[in-house]
Amino acid sequence: MSVRIQEVISALERFAPLPLQESYDNAGLQMGLTEAEVSGALLCLDVTEEVILEAIDLGCNLIVSHHPVLFHGLKTISDATQVQRCVRLAIQNDLCIYSAHTNLDNAMDGVNYHIAERLGLIDVEMMLPRRVAVRIDGRETQVSAGSGVIGYLPEGEDSFAFLQRVKQAFAVECLMHNDLLQRPIQSVALCGGAGDFLLDEALRLQADAFLTGEMHYHTFFGHEQEIQIGILGHYQSEQYTTEIFYSILGEAFPSLPVFQTRVNTNPIKYL
Repeated sequence: MSVRIQEVISALERFAPLPLQESYDNAGLQMGLTEAEVSGALLCLDVTEEVILEAIDLGCNLIVSHHPVLFHGLKTISDATQVQRCVRLAIQNDLCIYSAHTNLDNAMDGVNYHIAERLGLIDVEMMLPRRVAVRIDGRETQVSAGSGVIGYLPEGEDSFAFLQRVKQAFAVECLMHNDLLQRPIQSVALCGGAGDFLLDEALRLQADAFLTGEMHYHTFFGHEQEIQIGILGHYQSEQYTTEIFYSILGEAFPSLPVFQTRVNTNPIKYL
């Protein structure tokens, strides 16, 4: 049974409707014709030239990414920047690219819930919940959305052991943290990617630990023995987002060829 690209997009947007995205974002269709039949879908965090070439080699005409390749407007399409080269390469090979970014971050069971699940957290709730009006399958409704989540370890855990487990669970080369907390960690607030704007909310909720992908230097100050901060790296915190895409598409289209990229797109290296 053939599947059109628009059907794939509809399945993704039922899970993470576009109105859930932040005002600065550019989630949704990046380029391509949505009435085309899907030959295969490649799932990734970032769209790079290497990822596009991987899609071509696999016979995929659809790439589903977390981070939008088109975040700012383009006035020129040449080979001057990576984004321009990606656009040219995708168009030359008739590829469609779709991105689910902060709408997937903010969705129920989205990116942050997936992070919490990998850490074994229970009773997970949104940190800043809100109701958002959306249109799903032609019907107006409201869904829950929110930045970041807070959950609980089944039992309190030593701070060093907790950070070690976070490092292993997300294959973190270098985990940044503040002074080790001298009390057990049980409540954990977290946000994938750049989530340091939620630190104050984590403190208000009296979380024992706060995890995110990146944090400004000065934000670390003043929280010694107040909360355990752990910084995984942006890529590391969101690298398993493709598993969410894989689950959505596998359930909706069992016979559709779907692949998770083998390309590590993290531009940051560690000595």
